[in-house]
Formats: sequence, structure tokens, C-alpha cells
Amino acid sequence: MRNVLRHIHRSEEGHVHSFPGILISAAGILMLAIGANSDTGWLTITGGIVGAVGYLAWDVLRHIGIDYDVYKRLEALEKKQ
Repeated sequence: MRNVLRHIHRSEEGHVHSFPGILISAAGILMLAIGANSDTGWLTITGGIVGAVGYLAWDVLRHIGIDYDVYKRLEALEKKQ
């Protein structure tokens, strides 16, 4: 089990790091849709803001979780040469 979790967290194909950002964004988009459908202005605006924050969180988490490790490995390879 430990090897599976280690593989998920260290491999590029398991994008588990950015999942919380996706959930936040999905909740915001659902709030936006419900607010727009029920003609509730405050819910629509709040949903748009939460959706945008979730999208930014997704991008930051993806960069920290995936891109940073890739760049770190590339720099280590360049130092070896």
C-alpha cells in the first residue's frame, strides 16, 4: 500500500495534488449555476468568485505538485553533466 501511495504522489500521471482545487472550482460553478437559475444575485456572484479562486488554487497546486518536481529533476540532471 505504501508503494502505491508513493507512486501516486511522485508520478506525473497521478495528478492528485490539484484535486482540491478542482473540487473548490466545481462547488463554485454549481453555486453560480444555481444562483443564475434562481435569479439570486448574491449567490451568482459568490459562485463566480469561488469558482475563480478554485481555478487559481488548481493552477497553483498543479504547479507546486507536478511542475516543481519536474524542474527539480531537470536541474539535477543538468548538474550531473
